Amino acid sequence: MQRRNVFAGPYVDRVAHLRQDAAWFASALADAGSRVVPVWNSRSLIADGETARAAFPTLGEIADRRPDPDALVLLGRIDQTNFFAYEIEGIDPPQLAGGARFEDLRLVASLLPPDEAGLLGYARAMISWRRLHRFCGSCGAKTLPARGGHVLVCTNAGCRHEQFPRLDPAIIVLVSDGERALLGRQASWPIGRYSTIAGFVEPGESLEDAVAREVLEETGVRVDAIEYHSSQPWPFPSSLMLGFTAHAVTQAVELRDDELEDARWFTRAEVAAGVPLLPPNQSISFSLIEHWFDAAGERPGGVPPLRQIVGVGSWPQSR
Repeated sequence: MQRRNVFAGPYVDRVAHLRQDAAWFASALADAGSRVVPVWNSRSLIADGETARAAFPTLGEIADRRPDPDALVLLGRIDQTNFFAYEIEGIDPPQLAGGARFEDLRLVASLLPPDEAGLLGYARAMISWRRLHRFCGSCGAKTLPARGGHVLVCTNAGCRHEQFPRLDPAIIVLVSDGERALLGRQASWPIGRYSTIAGFVEPGESLEDAVAREVLEETGVRVDAIEYHSSQPWPFPSSLMLGFTAHAVTQAVELRDDELEDARWFTRAEVAAGVPLLPPNQSISFSLIEHWFDAAGERPGGVPPLRQIVGVGSWPQSR
C-alpha cells in the first residue's frame, strides 16, 4: 500500500446513524467530555509546545457561554469522545485558556499526528461549506442546520430545499516519459516552485478523460497508460484530489492556456539537486513525485529516497 496521504484515513467514527437522533445529540452536548475543533478565520487551533499537536478544548472552554447547538457540527467519535466543529467569528483571534494559537493548517499539517491533521481538515471543510451556504440556492431564504449540521434546510415552507456538503473533484497527475517528470508552475507561486499537473473534473467527464484533457490543455503533451494512485481530501476549501500517473506519448511542451507560467521536464538528478522547488510534503502532488522518484531501480545511485533529501518538499514559513 502507498503511504497514507495527509488528511486521509479512518481517524474518526462519523456516527452518521446518530445525526438524526435528537436525544443522543442533546446528551453529547451535555457530556462534559465532549470536545470541539475550533476554526477561526479558516485557521485551526494548535497547542503551544515543542511538538506540534492540535488543541481540542471542551465545550465549556471555548467561550464564556456555551454556543448555540445549531453552531456546532457533529464530526463523530474517537475513543468514545464526541467531537464537534465550531466556527469562532470575529476579527481578532479569541483568547483561549491552556496556551494555544490559531495556525494555517497548510503550514502545520505535516507536523501533526496524522489523525489530528485529518480531524482538523474535516472541521475546516465543514465550516467552510456552512459559511458559504447560509442562504438557499433555490429561493434565497435563510437555511438552518439539521442532522448534526450535515444538512442545511431552507426555512421557506414552500421550498424546504436541502443542501449537503459539497466536494470539488480534481485530478492531479504525475506525467513521465520514464526518465523525466513533467512539472508546471503558476505565476503566483514562490520562485522556482514546480508541481504536478492538476485541474477540476468537468460535468459529463470521466476521471481518465479529465487527466488527458488537463495535461493536453495546460502543456500540449498527450498521455496514455493513465493509472490511479491515491486520493487526498484537500480542505482548502473543499477539494478531493484524485491522484494519477500517466505515460507521455509526446514530449514537446506547448502552453495552451493561461493556467501555467511554465512547464518543463525534470530528471531525477535535477529533482535530487533541488533544481525545482517541490510542493510541500503533506500534499498529494509531493506523494506522486515521490512515487516516480523512488521507483525501484530508477533512482540515481547513492541518492536517498526523496523524503530524506534535506530541503525537498518544504515551503518557507513566510509564504
